[in-house]
Amino acid sequence: MQRRDFIRNAAVAGAGLLIAPQGIFGADAPSNKLNLALLGVGGRGKAHFDSIGAHNVAALCDVRESALAQGAQRFPQARTYLDWRKLLDDHKKLGLDAVVCCTADHHHALIANGCINRDLHCYMEKPLAITVEEARSVRANWLAKKTKLATQVGMQRHALANFNRVREKILDGAIGELKSASAWGNRKLPRAGYWPAAGEPPKGFHWDLWLGPAPDHPYSPEYFSYTGTPRGNCTLWNMFWDFGVGQVGDMGSHTMDLLWNGVDAKLPASAEAKGEKFNPDVTPVECAMHFEHPANTWRGPISVAWYQGGLLPKSPRNFIDLEKIDHGVMFKGSQGFLIASFENHLVLPYGKEADLTYYKPRPKEKLLPPVGHFQEQWLAACKNPSLKTACDFEYSSEMIEQMLLGLVAYRVGKKLNYDGTTGKVTNHAAANALLGRNYRAGWPLNG
Repeated sequence: MQRRDFIRNAAVAGAGLLIAPQGIFGADAPSNKLNLALLGVGGRGKAHFDSIGAHNVAALCDVRESALAQGAQRFPQARTYLDWRKLLDDHKKLGLDAVVCCTADHHHALIANGCINRDLHCYMEKPLAITVEEARSVRANWLAKKTKLATQVGMQRHALANFNRVREKILDGAIGELKSASAWGNRKLPRAGYWPAAGEPPKGFHWDLWLGPAPDHPYSPEYFSYTGTPRGNCTLWNMFWDFGVGQVGDMGSHTMDLLWNGVDAKLPASAEAKGEKFNPDVTPVECAMHFEHPANTWRGPISVAWYQGGLLPKSPRNFIDLEKIDHGVMFKGSQGFLIASFENHLVLPYGKEADLTYYKPRPKEKLLPPVGHFQEQWLAACKNPSLKTACDFEYSSEMIEQMLLGLVAYRVGKKLNYDGTTGKVTNHAAANALLGRNYRAGWPLNG
């Protein structure tokens, strides 16, 4: 073969590579797709359909056969399960890389641990845990593997630009030296107690699997009145102690996230809480929690508070009505206040130096980068775990551990001194028994 023929033939071969079918080497290449499982297909699970649909959904799990049938219409290649324990046991057979969990709250920590223990990336809807012990167990397991497993807790409001703008103003001194921070939510969902037995579970609904690790309770349709709607039905059962932690785990997780993102707190040194009379069945509607946090590298000691059920911190000025913000935060500094909702904020300077000359805003090129699409941030980290996610299992577990400790303080009616290293209350022995919960046989926390 002459040299010019060789070059011509090589050029033709190269052109063939350039016009190869689109996707073989691109973002849609099979090698770039994750093998995913979705636990909890109805309700909140539907919000993930589009994100996970760009990947290979290998398995679906739900205690409702009707939900599984609907999910199978969208993901016909997926294998279906009623029991998430069986699905996780089959993870190698399924070739799973990652799991998205949208089950009832009282399953969350068990599933998170089950994923970590099987080296599966995990996206967990909030709350990550419903006891202090659960939060600590999940965190300890993940920290041992954080360099190879991507995690995210479903506090998707964190992707709103306002979260970054609030953090920047706190760090850059818009209100001076940070002294305290409060968050609140005004939702009120009173209940007298667990619903009494009422009929039998509908055909295809596996009530015993829904109960899972929780103590046995009779079935009642009142727990599921909203099933099948976009809202789901979590607000009908998450206020009961065996199934959730009420507002602390629901909107409290979203709202405290806005505060937590601005203060760089770890675990509190103390917790105290007061509210309505304790109900052994139902978490409180009205409750105010107060925590003390030690100094960190950029601020001194601060107090942090959570108010729910209509209780509020004192407004900094009588012309500012905090009740107009249904879920909000307020930071107090040596030079003023910053008040924020999820999407907006305002700075209120005070005192003789209320001219803001002490505050130097950062230039635009140094603004914190946007989170982007919240679920896709996690999916990218599944492929490259060196990428950080906004609400990983360390950040999120410490935040919810504080809130759950506050519920323990509410239950015992005492200010608790807390050792975050050991996870123990040091001044009230009986409180330590409330840091965890018992699980039905076959449903271990760290399985």
